[in-house]
Amino acid sequence: MEEAPTSDQNQSVKEILTRARKEVGKVIIGQEDVIDHCLIAIFTGNHILIEGVPGVAKTLLVRTLAKVLGTEFSRIQFTPDLMPSDITGTNIFNLQEGAFHLVKGPIFTSFLLSDEINRAPAKTQSALLQAMQERQVTIDGETHELPDSFTVFATQNPIEYEGTYPLPEAQKDRFLLRVEMDYPAEEEERQLAMQSLGRDTPEHILEGGSINPVLTASDIASMKEALEEITVKDELVNYVVELVRHSRKSDSIQVGAGPRATQALLLSSRAYAALQGRDFVTPDDIREMTYPVLSHRIVLRPEYEIEGVTVREAIAKLLESVAVPR
Repeated sequence: MEEAPTSDQNQSVKEILTRARKEVGKVIIGQEDVIDHCLIAIFTGNHILIEGVPGVAKTLLVRTLAKVLGTEFSRIQFTPDLMPSDITGTNIFNLQEGAFHLVKGPIFTSFLLSDEINRAPAKTQSALLQAMQERQVTIDGETHELPDSFTVFATQNPIEYEGTYPLPEAQKDRFLLRVEMDYPAEEEERQLAMQSLGRDTPEHILEGGSINPVLTASDIASMKEALEEITVKDELVNYVVELVRHSRKSDSIQVGAGPRATQALLLSSRAYAALQGRDFVTPDDIREMTYPVLSHRIVLRPEYEIEGVTVREAIAKLLESVAVPR
């Protein structure tokens, strides 16, 4: 069993996460759960898949997170003709020097927004998968390291599928979480509308110097180490294992979650506990993170899909089938 962190260390983690939420909230109206899930992905050293219709501020969210956490930001608009070298870079021959020089692609950054990732062909997705998995890219046989804080925020449009390439299961499994960025609530949309009539638009707030960085890129590693000290009792580890294994036995699920889902659920639950200001994980933390961890890792049986069963309903039934530790 892991040792509990000191109260000072836990307070520092809580304070930093609270400040980060507050700064992001200056730009992004609402979407608290999405913000929290992005912070969880960042501070556990993983990647996140964001689904949402156009115009719900997915790009603005990632730009704001980069500003608040003191990191670099790049954006790639994925298209069917995008080649691997368009994202990784290429070696260009310099006639004056008589030597090749690496021209780095946009993947050489800390926070990478991969917009409409499912529009890229398989070869390009494979190049991105190597970067996600190994935090390095290979260009002309030479390996180049990416920053330790390298995080992919990939977006998909849940409505439009024409001209897209479904993400392979191996690549989806590399995303710690899948979250749904929905329309803002009525009051939030009204607030956004009022801001658009003046100079306090979200974009102006972001670019106008009103956002205060909470961390630097080097501090993110320290935050990861601090989160590793959050206590997870043995019975909760067993609970997570049972949940994932039951996904492979459910009548409505054709393909259950793999062992990486077990790791993802433990990591994300620990970070979620820290977001709540606690130095220990509870069963509720695990249940809260089960849907974003499993929703992209399971495949429903076709006959259940025809009957209208959703992934959310299948996961809810899964949670009911496993006894909660007391």
